[in-house]
Amino acid sequence: MNGPRMSFQPPESVVHVLRMLAAIGALTFAAGLALAPERIWPNLLLVSYFVLGLSLAGLVFVALQYITGAGWSTSLRRIPESMATLLPAGAIGLALVFLLRPGLYPWTHEGEDLHGFKHLWLNPPFFLARAVIYLVSWGALAFAIVRASRRQDQDGDHAHTRRNIKLSAIFLVLFGATFWLASYDWIMSLEPHWYSTLFGIYNFAGLFVGGLATIIVFAVWLERLGPLRGILSEDHMHDLGILLFAFSTFWAYIWFSQYMLIWYANIPEETAYYIRRLGGAWQPLFIANLFLNWIAPFFLLMPRRVKRSVAIMVRVSVFVLVGRWLDLYIMIMPPFAGAVPVLGVWEVGLVLGAVGAFSLLMFRALEQAPVIPVRDPYLAESLHIRR
Repeated sequence: MNGPRMSFQPPESVVHVLRMLAAIGALTFAAGLALAPERIWPNLLLVSYFVLGLSLAGLVFVALQYITGAGWSTSLRRIPESMATLLPAGAIGLALVFLLRPGLYPWTHEGEDLHGFKHLWLNPPFFLARAVIYLVSWGALAFAIVRASRRQDQDGDHAHTRRNIKLSAIFLVLFGATFWLASYDWIMSLEPHWYSTLFGIYNFAGLFVGGLATIIVFAVWLERLGPLRGILSEDHMHDLGILLFAFSTFWAYIWFSQYMLIWYANIPEETAYYIRRLGGAWQPLFIANLFLNWIAPFFLLMPRRVKRSVAIMVRVSVFVLVGRWLDLYIMIMPPFAGAVPVLGVWEVGLVLGAVGAFSLLMFRALEQAPVIPVRDPYLAESLHIRR
């Protein structure tokens, strides 16, 4: 491997732009605290959950590659590994919301009438304790998996791969239970009288599709900047395109299942969720959500040649990432925005800040180790992949 692939330094012009975006986000948040706290806090919850989801998606991707013995993705693995190291960034944003603005959640208000198990489950001390358990367990496993992978670059010991296979299996089992509960706690309980048994898997589907889109964008970006030049091939893009196509369709399947079951049962406490989102000015966003997250990726990615086209894959990935933000916006914002969705400086500013901060932290993580896992036993398979 030549020098640029062993160590990576992003161009100063790119870093400058990203710092400006991050500064815009910080200034927007600071101004919003004083001028529009009712807008800034729900949006902080949204972007923090978005960033946390991308980080978890990176860790899920890495864990799946380890336990399935997949070799095709090894040369790209530093990207999802770097995503996984950003878990603390999303966790900090969520912690600010939980500790400084608990009133976002109606069940924290006096006089809110919850019965039975909901009354036991939704109380502030237990809510915060669960959040700590979720975030600490995810962070600890992310740290252990990434550390073992990077140590292998130093000593070439295959024991690190075997260790990561075991850690990945533990993480995926733990993640399956805890993320399901976390999505209920942090998002569904914004409307505590509504419930859906599919909400956890629906959130996972959106999380993983967004994560795949992020991996594609950064893989192409690193190829253009140099570290993955000659490494990222049409065959890698083809495999990533297949995954994006498949999980976008999986998202649509869960989206339809949740909607159809609630529509068919016609139970008032369930249908109120969709009535609010299908009425008035929310309806175009509801339809756009389906278009961005499934219809566009499904039809654009169907041909084989498209999945091997870098330009089209990046565009589809951007559609999906915008769709992921819109999906979360539709989940989170209706209780706060009312009958008319709002999109202004507070929403845009925090999104730009999240893009800048996430990208800066990604590049910093990529600087900490060789961009290519140079001593991984599956690297040769990944470098010579043919489809």
